[in-house]
Amino acid sequence: MSATDSGAGFESPCLTAKQAAVYLHLNEKKLYELANSREIPAARIGGKWLFPRQLLDDWLLEQAHGGLFTDRLLIAGSGDPLLAAAVDALAPDLGAQALVAYSATGAVPGIEQLVRRRVELSLLHWGDAQHSVAQHATLLRSYPGHARWTLVRVALREQGVLLRPRFAGQPLEKLAGQEVRWAMRRAGSGSQHFLASALTDCGIRVEDCSAVTIARSERDAVALLARDDADCAPGSRAAATEAGLAFLALGWAALDVALPREVFFRHLFQQLLARLGAPDLRHLAARLGGYDLTPLGQVLPL
Repeated sequence: MSATDSGAGFESPCLTAKQAAVYLHLNEKKLYELANSREIPAARIGGKWLFPRQLLDDWLLEQAHGGLFTDRLLIAGSGDPLLAAAVDALAPDLGAQALVAYSATGAVPGIEQLVRRRVELSLLHWGDAQHSVAQHATLLRSYPGHARWTLVRVALREQGVLLRPRFAGQPLEKLAGQEVRWAMRRAGSGSQHFLASALTDCGIRVEDCSAVTIARSERDAVALLARDDADCAPGSRAAATEAGLAFLALGWAALDVALPREVFFRHLFQQLLARLGAPDLRHLAARLGGYDLTPLGQVLPL
């Protein structure tokens, strides 16, 4: 067998099936079984399987853990009602065999947790959907360790302002210009970033709004409005529908998850994607409104 056949000295970032089998010390039949069942990173191009060498290395490291941490999936970042529902729906199926937990920390704090390897997934939305691929990639590339991450699209989501019912129908300019009590989000929140951009487009500064409190999360913003501690807050249509609030639509954002490449191949992550795409979750998304799940599972460039 030549050096090229064995993979030794082979400089291409992708290996053929024969080279990958030697590289992994597997027979080709077993390799094809793993590729066809999507248990190993591979792409079928022109009728032939190709195996990215870097992803194979990540996959090997994942297998070498012997199950350590593969029975957990910790999620941080942007808050989202549909993702929270998917996590809740997955928990009974897992029982005590695995843990999937979700903490809505805000987009930027979630990425910082991912950098420190305290979580496996970070949900983010940063700016409008049209420019999201470039904006998300630019944001993530500013963090150390981004070269080992991948980005997976979850959905498109309608963003805007959560309103107490008596403010329904008010335009953004009027909400910012009169004595309306705002519950703003902290810097680093995707919803706050989206609102700031919309205000700028109207020639209004965030500082011109009458902010009376800071909401720690979207659910906290909902609670502040329910308690009459504020009149409006940045958020999603889904959160407004869930809480029976009025909603002012400002545009669409893209919900993506950033994660280490090896985590992409974990069964728990694949189970989470499958749960998000299940009929009951799609029905919930339709009832909440403001979701487009068409791009669910799409892998994006970093």
